[in-house]
Amino acid sequence: GVFIKKVVQADSFIKIFIQSQPVEQTCPCCGAKTKRIHDYRLQEVQDIPLLGKQVILLLRKRRYLCPYCRKRFTEPYSFLPSYHRRTRRLAFYIVSLLRQTFSLKQIAELTGVSVQTVCRLLDTICYPPPDQLPQALSIDEFKGNASTGKYQCILVDPKKRRILDILPDRTQSHLADYWRNIPRKERLKVKFFVCDMWRPYTELAQTFFPNATIIVDKYHYVRQITYALERVRVEEQKKHSEQWRRYFKRSKYVLLKDTRKLTMEDRLQLDNMFRISKDLYKAYQLKQQFEHVKESSSREEAAKRLSRWIMDAQKSGLMEFIKVSFTYQNWSKEILNSFEYPYTNGYIEGCNNRIKVLKRISFGMPRFVRFRRRIMHIMLN
Repeated sequence: GVFIKKVVQADSFIKIFIQSQPVEQTCPCCGAKTKRIHDYRLQEVQDIPLLGKQVILLLRKRRYLCPYCRKRFTEPYSFLPSYHRRTRRLAFYIVSLLRQTFSLKQIAELTGVSVQTVCRLLDTICYPPPDQLPQALSIDEFKGNASTGKYQCILVDPKKRRILDILPDRTQSHLADYWRNIPRKERLKVKFFVCDMWRPYTELAQTFFPNATIIVDKYHYVRQITYALERVRVEEQKKHSEQWRRYFKRSKYVLLKDTRKLTMEDRLQLDNMFRISKDLYKAYQLKQQFEHVKESSSREEAAKRLSRWIMDAQKSGLMEFIKVSFTYQNWSKEILNSFEYPYTNGYIEGCNNRIKVLKRISFGMPRFVRFRRRIMHIMLN
């Protein structure tokens, strides 16, 4: 609805002089029609950058006079909200950039506005808590270091792979208050609850989701074996000379490597270590035995293999694996559920990685409300 009168270009900006055609206007005070022009005013309006240059629209605004109530008013523009000095599409462009992993300062520099302006636009975005719960629910914590605490919680629908909410902390009392506000009818719809090996989560699930089957995420119980093997390796390498200590340290990833991907050089490296360390050989055998547990095709088969593995671990004499065996005994029901149902925390771990990237580029976001809003905006694009 405007026409260009003149364009001025420089190294860092482009100025475009624009003006609209005079048309009959409606008085916002009394509703009368008028064509009487009172005066003109020149206003600078910021627009989307072009070719790396800041774009400034110099709008010759026309003010009208109502002959009945003597009200003076400015003609409306579809691209410019009232009392604003930036176009509507620039605001939408900034909001779209907030969906990407840019810091607020980077977005401000790209669009030529202040960081405070970007923050104000971010604060206009609203993501309310979910009013309905899915059939499957995943929960995990991440280190956000926000104003509400060191750790925050993330809720995800693992079936539809979408984020539900971000909670300010992971304490049992806060989670209980949060789920208590959700109607019981909705909570009874949850059939699967996926979490890591942290008891407060399962206790809350049993209280607020009585119909849910609790599943321990595969990654969290498999890494117990990895950590135990690493601790054995570290203890064993301390017993030998400097040369062997370096050799053991450089063999870290060979021990964790899938046996089907081992090269002849890798196998020779393992044989050299096992020849001088029987405990490391036992630990490696237990790690290999657990691979068979992971490959179980049914819950019954996994139960038999896991029970056998627990017995062998307790007979091994390796304190690191004995601790893992007792952990598996305490969590056997939840672990075996992971062999029967396909739900994991895989998607939630991917969300946590994106959150870490956002934290790193932003050098932290201490204000939790803004941190939550930014996470939800990025994840729900």
